[in-house]
Order: sequence, then structure tokens, then C-alpha cells
Amino acid sequence: MIAKSCVSGVPSLLCASLKKGGIMKRKLVAALFLTFLGTVCLTAQTIAIRAGNVIDPATGSVAKNQTILIEKGRITEVGGKEVPKDVQVIDLSSAWVMPGLMDAHMHVTFNLPVGSIGFESSYAHESSALRAILGARNVKLILESGFTTIKDIGNDANYVAIDVRRAIEKGWIVGPTMLTTGKIIAAFGGQTQNYVPEAGPSWQYEYIDADTPDEIRKAVRRNIYYGSNAIKLVADNNKYFYSQAEIRAAVEEAHSAGVTVAVHVMGGEAARNVILAGAESIEHGFDLSDELLKLMKEKGTFLVGTDFPRSHLDAMGFDAYTMADKIVDRLRRAYKAGVKMAFGTDVVVDLPGKNRAEMDLDFLDTWTAAGVPPAHILKCMTTNPAELFRMQTQRGAITKGFWADIVATPENPLENIQALKKINFVMKDGKVIRQPK
Repeated sequence: MIAKSCVSGVPSLLCASLKKGGIMKRKLVAALFLTFLGTVCLTAQTIAIRAGNVIDPATGSVAKNQTILIEKGRITEVGGKEVPKDVQVIDLSSAWVMPGLMDAHMHVTFNLPVGSIGFESSYAHESSALRAILGARNVKLILESGFTTIKDIGNDANYVAIDVRRAIEKGWIVGPTMLTTGKIIAAFGGQTQNYVPEAGPSWQYEYIDADTPDEIRKAVRRNIYYGSNAIKLVADNNKYFYSQAEIRAAVEEAHSAGVTVAVHVMGGEAARNVILAGAESIEHGFDLSDELLKLMKEKGTFLVGTDFPRSHLDAMGFDAYTMADKIVDRLRRAYKAGVKMAFGTDVVVDLPGKNRAEMDLDFLDTWTAAGVPPAHILKCMTTNPAELFRMQTQRGAITKGFWADIVATPENPLENIQALKKINFVMKDGKVIRQPK
């Protein structure tokens, strides 16, 4: 197919020459044709970005007036050289250019009405097919806003988020690179409480009950069998919580299959068990003490804090004022303690007048309120999650050999992180998703 499309660009005189003349002439013309064909095909696949300001989030440094060359979806060169001839040129010479953003805690197939956090409403009234369509809508919005890699962390309508990921990979729909955890593994009851016995274990639509190390290992294997490329546990949603040995069983089983483990936990002894058992990340961690934050730093445990702004907490029916202050305080202490953090949102309720992508970027307000510098916030949205996702040699930087996940904004996010709300150029795997109008 590539050769056929390239042949259309061959001058008619050259094609005519191939049909007549002696053997030597035909060989010469054929050689010229192959050279021409290779040149046309190569340039057709090459993109050059003129980038005025290229940000390296790992260091917070900026390189001026760079040329980024892209072929077959990957970055082949970055430097201050002239743009080659006969390539597609994208002019971002006045923009601030950076790697695509990442979100480590999303629920793309899950949505609840304002003022409600009851899971059972989605089970009773929304089919898996409907929620797959919701996921297709959300991933497109998320990608267009600048998030080129995300982790879907469960509540996914009976493995539907995995199908959304597969549809993206097949090119059927547009969306970011995805990690998907499938059903959430938890002690009996999932994240529900006090269901009446007559109702039965309806939570098993999205959770796997696992109450021993062996049951946990089996649950991990079940999720991986159905396509999960990451694992999530809930450690402490009820008075009982997972032991260190139980968490370690999940970690060992997941790691043997090459996937990571995220654990929903708020704090206390349950969080200590998660840290010491070797899970990659704590999700939420709103009640983490300074001692536990110090332990997280020592063990290299990531915090995916899901740092909700006050307006979101109110929409979900929480005590917004108390909870918001607690979240800002924990985020401030985690940053000062040097804990590795990855940006995560956990949006499951759409506020009136806002879509899922716009709400994700509202979380920047909480990070700013906690006093986290813009350069570090950007690192937590690129470099750090790439490490957490084990993608640090493929994504999360504008570097030779990496996939071309690139976004740009007209303002400098290192001075004002709110500039990320104005992203107007998005490239995913070398394909332009969005560009300035």
C-alpha cells in the first residue's frame, strides 16, 4: 500500500521511460525510480515541528528554537538545526512545547449524577454497552485536552474500559494510551457498605471479593486473563483491611506478569501495609501522617493523591470545606517530604457546564493552593507518571526514540501552571489530534 501511494507521485516521463528503451536504459531508469520512490516515501512520513520553547519536565529547563523531527510516530531528532526540505512542517515557534500530559487515576466509563456517590445506580440503570459509549466520548475529550496517556483505575462496567482501550489500539476510536485495571480487587463487599443480604453481592459487577492471599492471587490472574495491564486493590474501605501478606500476594503475582499495583487506601495501619508490601502507588491517601509520608519516600512509593478541588467535593456530596482543607494539607506535606507523586483526578461526576476533560484540569487549582511550584506540577503530570507506568523509556519526554506525544500552549506553564488549560496543540504517536485554529 505504501509503494502504491508513492508511485502516484512519480513523474509521468519517468514512468514512460520504464516501458521502453534498452536493457541498460531500463536498469538505469529503474534505479532512479527506486531512489525517487524511497525519497518520496521517507519525506511523506517525516514531520518537522518548529518549536520555540521546548520544556524538559524532568529538569524544568527550556531549550529555545528547536526542530523536532518525527517519523513513523517516533521522535528521530531534537535540536537547533534547520528544518529539512520536503517535509511536513508544523509551526509552533511561538508556543511552549512539552510532552503529552498523563493522568494516573481515571474512570472513563463511570459517571454519577451530581450529589450522589452511590455505585448501585449505574449498575441498575446503565448497560455495559452504554458505558462503553460513555468511555469512547470521554477518552476523545481527554486526549483533545492534552492527556496522551492515562490509567483507568476500575469501576469500568465489567471490563468495558479494557474494550475501550482495545478500540483505541485498533484505531476504531480516538483516545490516549491507556493502562486499565479491570475489576477492583477487595475484601468482601468491594467499596460498598451495609447492603441488605437479600440484595445479593451486586458489587461483583465491578469488584472481585478476595479474602486470602490465594484468593487475591487468583483475582490478579483473572484480571490479567481478561486483559488488564495494571492491577488495583482496595485496602481499607471497611473496618477490616488487607494485611501486609495479602497485599504482598497481589504485588508478587502482578509483578510476575509484568504489571504494576495501585492500592486505594486512606492512611493508618492499612497504608503502612501497602507501603511495606511493595505496591507501586497509594491512591488517595487523604489521611497519611508525616511518618507514613516519610516511609513512602524511603520505599519509593508513589502518591496518586486525587486532589479534589472544593467544587468537585461539593458535587459528590462530601463535606467540601473540611475535606478540601485536608486534601490541600496532605498534598503540601507530601511535597515537602519529597514523596514521588503522580497527577491523578478520579472525576466521576460531571459538573454542569463542564466536560470530563475540563474537570480534570480543575485539579491544578488544588496543587497551586498547596504551594507546589509549577515546574514540579508539570513533572508530576509527565515524568513521574511515565516512571510509575513503566513507560519512562518510551513516553514522558521529548527525546530521540520516544513516541511523539507532544502538546503545546501559547503561555509558559513553568510560570503559571494554569497555562495547561489553554493547550491548543495535541499530537499522539506522531498524529496531530488538535492544532491552533
